[in-house]
Parts: sequence; structure tokens; C-alpha cells
Amino acid sequence: MKNIEKYQGIIPAFYACYGEDGAISTERTKELTRYFIKKGVKGVYVCGSSGECIYQSKEERKQTLEAVMSEAKGKLTVIAHVACNNTADSMELAAHAESLGVDAIAAIPPIYFHLPEYAIAQYWNDISSAAPNTDFVIYNIPQLAGVALTMPLFHEMKKNPRVVAVKNSSMPVQDIQMFKSDGGEGFVVFNGPDEQFISGRAMGADGGIGGTYAVMPELFLEADKLFKAGKMEQAAKVQYAIDEIIYAMCDCKGNLYAVMKEILRIRENLDIGSVRKPLPALVAEDMPQVKKCAEMIDKAIADFC
Repeated sequence: MKNIEKYQGIIPAFYACYGEDGAISTERTKELTRYFIKKGVKGVYVCGSSGECIYQSKEERKQTLEAVMSEAKGKLTVIAHVACNNTADSMELAAHAESLGVDAIAAIPPIYFHLPEYAIAQYWNDISSAAPNTDFVIYNIPQLAGVALTMPLFHEMKKNPRVVAVKNSSMPVQDIQMFKSDGGEGFVVFNGPDEQFISGRAMGADGGIGGTYAVMPELFLEADKLFKAGKMEQAAKVQYAIDEIIYAMCDCKGNLYAVMKEILRIRENLDIGSVRKPLPALVAEDMPQVKKCAEMIDKAIADFC
């Protein structure tokens, strides 16, 4: 029986932490890791979409993961996203992640070129082979990757014993049920879309990995606690509050991650820099809306937690 308990719960997607010069900041990365430990989340998902991985070099991603692991020390489940847009670099990151002792590695499919499914399976299996003692998580995010995890591809990947989970960020919540049911005993499915966290849990997700968890972990932890207690009506109210905050954050001109980093600075006195170009940074006219979002989080925590 696989150890799935370490994957059950709230796992925020880790944000890229930059210094004033725009380079990766090891100290700010460590500070954000300590913040997550203090908040009591289950783990972190490092160097994924929220970590701006596609705009970073291999060396920067290694630097980030090393800083996270230096603080996590068994206090957090660590899933390292290692996919690059070529197999060799992805395998190098996978081997590096295993050398650090992460709990799992994860990968999106190759982007840009539309590859046949057997080539996608080969890509994932090659990556997994570089970390032969580490769990592997398939990241299904068709709206950004341009390719979906189909059931035939899923069946092919299940032949790899290291494949233990799917991070499902497709919008149809029924996909969670399909992967959970077909995955069998001990197979893990993470809910991806933050706006449907409770729906995903109701359809069988073991937990969630999300980009907005970091700015309001208290709300996701409370929603999960209410769900597990069978208090669905109250859990839905927390989810509605979360969604209103997400919609409000998306109303800014600056990129969502720039918005959330500023909210962390306002609410937690946690400065992890801005975002990397071509992602658009905040502009001055965003600030009233950002402050409103921070206040919405404060109010929701006061109301529900």
C-alpha cells in the first residue's frame, strides 16, 4: 500500500522569490518556506506554474528547490515540478530533485509542438527514469499545455509503478472522478482549479494544489476541515468567499502572481519581489484593488476561521 497520507491536504503552489535585482533570492525563498510551515499546510508544489518555471533556467530552479528543502526538513511534503521543454533538461532536474530527497516529482506534457501520445508517455517515463526512487505526479492542465491527459494515455502511464498521482487542473470536475476511479486503491488525485476546490473534494480529490492557496491558506484549510467534517453547507460558504477573492484579484491589470505577492507583503510583511517579464508587474492604479483584496481576505478569515 502506497503512503498517500503525505499527499492528502492543502498543498500551496510555491511562488518564485526574487531579489531587487530580479534574480532568484535564496533568503526570500527560505522565508516563504518558513511561512508555509507556520501556516500548517500539508506541503508545497515547487517550480510549477506559480513558480514561473517556464521563465527560469535549470540553475535557478535548482537553486529554488535547494532553498526550499533546506527549510522543509520533513515538515512539509515537497513536490518538485521538473518539466522543461526538452527531455534532457527535465531529466537533469528530476535527478537533482531526487538527490535532495523530495517526496515526488511532477511534469506537464511537452508544450508548443503537438506530440502523439506515445511520445508524451516516453517523455514522462524518461523523466521518471532519472529519479527511479521517487514518486511521479502527472500534471494535467490542458488549457495551458495544449494537450489533455486522455484515458488511453493515463492507462499507459499507470504501467510505470512510480506514477502515483495526477494533479488535475482541467475544468471539468468529473475528470477527477475518472482518474480517481481508474487509478485504483492508493492512487492520488489533486484538485487543481482553486475555484472548485470543494467540488473537487466531493468528486474524490485527496487534496488540492493551488496557486492562490498561499495568500489565504487559512481559508483553504478551513474549507478542507469543514468538508472532512461533513459540513458541506458551511464549506460551500467558505468556497464562495474564496472565489469572490479570486475574481477580485483577477480584476487587476498586473499579473495575478504579482497581485498575490503584493498581498503577501501587505498582510504578512513578506516581501518576495515581483514577477519576471514577460509577466506584467503591478501598476499604480492596481493598488486600490490589491488593498481591497487583502481586506476581503482579512474579513473572510474573521468570518470563517
